[in-house]
Amino acid sequence: MTYEVLGITVLWLFLYGYLIVASIDFGAGFFHYYNKESKKDYRINKLIQRYLSPVWEITNVFLVFFFIGIVGFFPDTAYYYGSALLVPGSISIILLAIRGSYYAFNTYGAKDNRLYSFLYGATGLLIPASFTVVLTISEGGFLEVTDDRVQLQYGALFSSGYSWSVVILAIVSVLYISAMFLTYYANRAGDPQAYQLFRKYALFWSAPTIAACVLIFFTLSQHNPEHFSSMISIGWVFFLSLLFFCAAVALVYQGKYLGLAFVLVMLQYGTAWFGYGASHLPYLLYPYLTIYDGFVNEAMAIALIAAFIGGLLLLIPSLYLAMRLFLFDDEYVQGKK
Repeated sequence: MTYEVLGITVLWLFLYGYLIVASIDFGAGFFHYYNKESKKDYRINKLIQRYLSPVWEITNVFLVFFFIGIVGFFPDTAYYYGSALLVPGSISIILLAIRGSYYAFNTYGAKDNRLYSFLYGATGLLIPASFTVVLTISEGGFLEVTDDRVQLQYGALFSSGYSWSVVILAIVSVLYISAMFLTYYANRAGDPQAYQLFRKYALFWSAPTIAACVLIFFTLSQHNPEHFSSMISIGWVFFLSLLFFCAAVALVYQGKYLGLAFVLVMLQYGTAWFGYGASHLPYLLYPYLTIYDGFVNEAMAIALIAAFIGGLLLLIPSLYLAMRLFLFDDEYVQGKK
């Protein structure tokens, strides 16, 4: 394995961690607002708050590591993506700031403010939708590149079926992943009312999730046949992801082994995520940039890989401690402390 492949693999692993942890967070925010507006039992929102309180500050660490690493390993990405994502990136930062404000006001300020709850729920869907711009433009066809500038073609972006299919997949995946986790978490908390509600959400959002995946394959085949062909060549990875999906949904439907069901969800997205990434290589941006263009020198690459692996080894125990001391502590999860 070359340093270039090893570097992008480490970064892809951080982004996968963000995909799972942030999806639970974003989806929980939407469910929190939806349950409040639909007059569901407010105890259910207390369960969501017990999950969010210990982990919201950890979530964005994965994202920070990725953005620092992508520029560190592949400096040319700053030129291409930095210019193209100036407006979409600014929107994402504003949405993240709004979401962070909710945590601050909810924790230290006024409780149960309807506006804060709405913004919290809305950003839970808008942030992943805004992030999809990066994956969309990486497929090519959305940038005008000249000698002195890189410009995002908004007309092509907003009129592209592939672009909207990625947005749809991001939103339904957030709701599906979050509902699957909260089903397990409610069962662990011994709250049958919350368990039944989130189980219903998980089963409901499973169908749109798989439909969105099929839509992605179809629209990608039209937009970037080269990448689609690469995905088909490793089609067994995506078939394995489908098997994990079916097994996870079956377990939730039967109400059995809910912890294992969420592990299967992680495997479902893990296989699909790394399959997508592997089939995308060597391109970081079709057709302008590959992982071999402008890669840092060998000494810097070794130092960065060591630093990021070390960061990962620190981050994983932090997550474990948060889960052990808070999330899955028997008294905490039942709201006794």
